Amino acid sequence: MDKKKANQFFQENVVVVFLIALCIFFGVANKNFFSSINIINLTSQMCINALLASGLTYVIILGGIDISVGSQIALAGVAAATIGVKFFPDMGYGTALLVLIGTGLIMGLITGLIIGFFIAYLNVVPMICTLAMLSVLRGVAYIFTGGGPVTGLPTTFACLGAKRLIVTETFPNGMIPTNVIFTVIVVLLMHLLLTKTVYGRHVFAVGSNRTVAHLAGINVKKVILIAHTLCAITACMAGVVTCSKLQNGQPNTGEGYEMFAIASTVLGGTSLAGGKGSVARAMFGVAIIAVINNGMNLLNISAYWQKVVIGVIILLAVALDMAQQQKKKA
Repeated sequence: MDKKKANQFFQENVVVVFLIALCIFFGVANKNFFSSINIINLTSQMCINALLASGLTYVIILGGIDISVGSQIALAGVAAATIGVKFFPDMGYGTALLVLIGTGLIMGLITGLIIGFFIAYLNVVPMICTLAMLSVLRGVAYIFTGGGPVTGLPTTFACLGAKRLIVTETFPNGMIPTNVIFTVIVVLLMHLLLTKTVYGRHVFAVGSNRTVAHLAGINVKKVILIAHTLCAITACMAGVVTCSKLQNGQPNTGEGYEMFAIASTVLGGTSLAGGKGSVARAMFGVAIIAVINNGMNLLNISAYWQKVVIGVIILLAVALDMAQQQKKKA
């Protein structure tokens, strides 16, 4: 491989190289990093951010943003918990799954259509619209619960967020977390929708140039509306998974999660300028954030420093994206 091809390969796969380097560093720094228990915990910890990033990818490809996803997590979680406590106090596993997934879907449709309508049809700037919704949805979650958690859920409610499958002697509580299985299914569906459907091609077309997309006969407003709805659905699914894991509904859940999701998406190569992105590659960004948090926890590094590191990574990722955009224009 000549130098030019090597440089091109490195540029195209810098996120993968960085992820491998991080794993090697933390593996050497702490022998428990590559333990089977930690790997299982690490994959489980990735789930919420993976769900958020899979939906945000669509919005960012369109050149937009959604910073309300953390509040959507909280609202969907308290809604699912409230429904479970009030209507299904003795629910079985099947009913619990129906309540969780059904609530996530319905809440996602409602919030996504509202956000998408304001952005697509009333031309509200995405940042302003989702900033307002961040406050509105969080406020509704607090009003809904009176400021306290929703408790009293049966153990079956943990089926989507805390249960594990394949019990062995080494893992008496199970090896494979159900939230990982659920997340893989959702992320795979989002990836296929973006890469294998007409709608996915329309997303890239609108993100690249809205005027040209409109002249080509694409319903730009509809594409934007659907993208924000998909983003909200994945966020609300993250909310019900979190609720299931905690076995209660917390109105303060999800605060700051939008930062991790945006960082993961941008690290995965999705351009903030629009027109470029991948759900699959966003998962590498998710893995980097999870490895950094997990590794720093194992090394007993303060959570405050973790925030600093994530912030620096976001800044560098955005700077690199802008530099690449300027290079293309030149």
